[in-house]
Amino acid sequence: MRIGILGGGQLGRMLALAGYPLGLSFRFLDPSPEACAGQVGELVVGGFLEEGALARFAEGLDLVTYEFENVPVEAAHLLAKRLPVLPPPKALEVAQDRLLEKTFMQSLGVPTPPFRGVEGLQDLREGFEALGFPALLKTRRGGYDGKSQALLTSWEEAERAFHALGGGGLILEGYVPFQRELSILGVRSRTGEVAFYPLVENRHQGGILRLSLAPAPGVSEALQRKAEDYARRALMALDYTGVLALEFFQVGEELLFNEMAPRVHNSGHWTLEGAETSQFENHLRALLGLPLGSTAPRGYSAMVNLIGLRPDFGEVLRLKGAHLHWYGKAVRPGRKVGHITLRQDRWEGLEEALPRLVALAQVPVGP
Repeated sequence: MRIGILGGGQLGRMLALAGYPLGLSFRFLDPSPEACAGQVGELVVGGFLEEGALARFAEGLDLVTYEFENVPVEAAHLLAKRLPVLPPPKALEVAQDRLLEKTFMQSLGVPTPPFRGVEGLQDLREGFEALGFPALLKTRRGGYDGKSQALLTSWEEAERAFHALGGGGLILEGYVPFQRELSILGVRSRTGEVAFYPLVENRHQGGILRLSLAPAPGVSEALQRKAEDYARRALMALDYTGVLALEFFQVGEELLFNEMAPRVHNSGHWTLEGAETSQFENHLRALLGLPLGSTAPRGYSAMVNLIGLRPDFGEVLRLKGAHLHWYGKAVRPGRKVGHITLRQDRWEGLEEALPRLVALAQVPVGP
């Protein structure tokens, strides 16, 4: 069976590497001839809405998936006329619009931070009257890894940010003093089978994920069940197939929804060594209607992103329990070029090795 992947980045690359043991083959569509997934599968170079490129890409495929949520929905709909596209394009539509996705999750009874749509300065002023300062102003569409947003503490900052972010098509979110950021990965098969990975603690710098801890320490069974319930509601409402990532703010024993990603996710990279079945393999199993693999953790894991640096590979591999994943991308400031996972049988062992791991990846100390 041949699977097409919209996007040729590291997530597509890791999907292919997980799929080859299942006897699958892969083709990628990406605008860049340097897309790193092209090192492990056939790469069609072209725009996502370029008719000729889409035709070359779709020829001979059995189904299509995607590796990032900013693929044009129009491309997914065009391809869906010829072959199955999973997850369904509806999930892309929801995830690509921050106002739509929060409204969608609220409609399912999932709590979110307070928010308002902003199309003009009057909307912005009314939003601040309702939500107060500080608050976050974000573009509704586009932007990732902390881009296209601003934390505001005064009206003067707000007015400048409003114009800098395009003067419309924005969302204002009330700032929530939260304890930490957590994420859950749910996976639903074409057969309706559903499974969940344990909650993961995520630490960011500059809007970019730097460190994940899995399972998240100190998570109660009740909080895990709550996260699974919220994710299940989204999976069912979207008639979803594949891996879906939901990001939350933890406030006491409540989870406030922040964002969703209708694809395999950075906070699930730990599953490659730290779970019985990786998120990448389970995504493919789900697309094919195969039985889902166990999502049980294998001990305790940490994952650090390598951002704009190439570590000493020997030093990384000298660390007991460490696994290096290098994406084959040119190193540039701010660019994700790889990650390291560290797995230990006991939490105490992971905690002891963690300082060395974050030093290798130059991750700032502290949450």
